Amino acid sequence: MKRNDFIKTAWLGAYLIPTTIPRFNFDPKQPLDKTLVEEFVGAAHRDKTKVMALLEETPNLLNAAHDWGSGDFETALGAASHVGYLELVTDLVDKGAQTNIFTACLFGQIDIVKLTLERFPKTLHAKGPHGFTLLHHAIQGGQEAEEVKIYLETLGAVETKIPLY
Repeated sequence: MKRNDFIKTAWLGAYLIPTTIPRFNFDPKQPLDKTLVEEFVGAAHRDKTKVMALLEETPNLLNAAHDWGSGDFETALGAASHVGYLELVTDLVDKGAQTNIFTACLFGQIDIVKLTLERFPKTLHAKGPHGFTLLHHAIQGGQEAEEVKIYLETLGAVETKIPLY
């Protein structure tokens, strides 16, 4: 191979290699990159395509939480839930995301909500990401969650967002 041909080939190889290696090298013993977690959780408010691509690249992002400050922790599931992004919430749950009472409210799962609140009544005033309440999530669930919304209101839920501290 001629020197010029070698240099051209080497240049092309050096150019293509970074596009075939994942942006973030995953090491199960190391914490996830904070910037990556923020990007993932932020995208879950609005961009299913980006969320699924990031999840494909780094599967352990699924339950990762970002701290927006002052202990305002949020996962992709929490983000998609409080904005009512039902399609993304369903996809995340199907992949094994850790569900909670906020998810149950969003999807109108009255039996789960009742059992939880009967056993842990103060959960009625639980603060989700950014201070969004169970009632907020039930409202985001629309008609499917109407029964949960009414139930929460009969228990005294009024606020849809409360200060974190």
